[in-house]
Amino acid sequence: MQYALQLAVRGLGSVEPNPPVGAVILSQAGQLCGEGWHQKYGGPHAEIHALAMAGENARGATLFCTLEPCSHFGKTPPCADAVIAAGIRRVVIATGDPAPHVNGQGIARLRAAGIDVQVGVCEIAAGRLIAPFVRLHRQGLPWVHAKWAMSLDGKIATRTGESQWISNEFSRAMAHQLRGRCDAIVVGIGTVLADDPQLTARPAGPRVATRVILDSRARTPWDCQLVRTAREIPTLVAVGPMAPEEAVRQLQSAGVEVLKLPAEATSHRPSLVVLLRELGRRKMTHVLLEGGGELLGAALDGALAQEFHVFVAPKIIGGKLAPTPVGGLGPERMADVLQLSHAHWQSLGNDLYLHGDLSTD
Repeated sequence: MQYALQLAVRGLGSVEPNPPVGAVILSQAGQLCGEGWHQKYGGPHAEIHALAMAGENARGATLFCTLEPCSHFGKTPPCADAVIAAGIRRVVIATGDPAPHVNGQGIARLRAAGIDVQVGVCEIAAGRLIAPFVRLHRQGLPWVHAKWAMSLDGKIATRTGESQWISNEFSRAMAHQLRGRCDAIVVGIGTVLADDPQLTARPAGPRVATRVILDSRARTPWDCQLVRTAREIPTLVAVGPMAPEEAVRQLQSAGVEVLKLPAEATSHRPSLVVLLRELGRRKMTHVLLEGGGELLGAALDGALAQEFHVFVAPKIIGGKLAPTPVGGLGPERMADVLQLSHAHWQSLGNDLYLHGDLSTD
């Protein structure tokens, strides 16, 4: 099952809004005879790839699958039927499929056909892998990644706003890989005005992310890189109720989609949670928040971020006017601060990369 989980990871960025899935088949003699993973949205599922590789060796064999085989007709026929037809004797499943159109029906169909089914092997690891899929189905919200690069003393720019470059080329390359796996990249208007970013993955990843700007008053410059390339790369500006109509029309005429959102109760900013619900409605599974501090602070204050990517450079900027990565109100007590789980550090040249999430398993 561990190998099946490794295979499943290969589909990240290519299969969404479907979950990543891996499958391995062992013959009656205990030999690996089939393997596969869900490679792209709309394409054959992991079980189908594994069965095709196994051929006749699938008869009487054991299938290890990271997710319950589907039992419905969607873009592909039911995998449970293919497993039954291949003569698989035993199926070991890491975790059930929480989608309403499956939700135990695949397991029931296999058992009704006389197949021995075991569920729960490596269940925690499999659950973490499909957590974004589960969140989208159950809450209608995407899985939110928060990312920032900072100096050793926790600054994201100098007091004049200069930030290029805090992190090194290895950190920036990893950040581009992350962009290439996400459905949307969100920044605040302050980041656009200060940095004029492209918000693209270089080199291109498996996904082309929609670039989203939270901009209450539609101040996004018509000549910034995001607007100039809006006809080639999807670009959305989320504005508040007080945004000037002329500025909105100017953005729309350049090919920018303008989304009018209600303001948050405690500020003039467009509501981040309403934006995320809209992105979830569009079946966007992974959303990357790149800053600045107001945006990340709003996300943390609202408990809207699930996964964190922090790049720390061995540089000291100093100065009380130099901005920090996370604004917002923050908690009053240490007992209420966010504590990352599954956190690990990785060296990227002289930089350090911290990756963790807020799961409780």
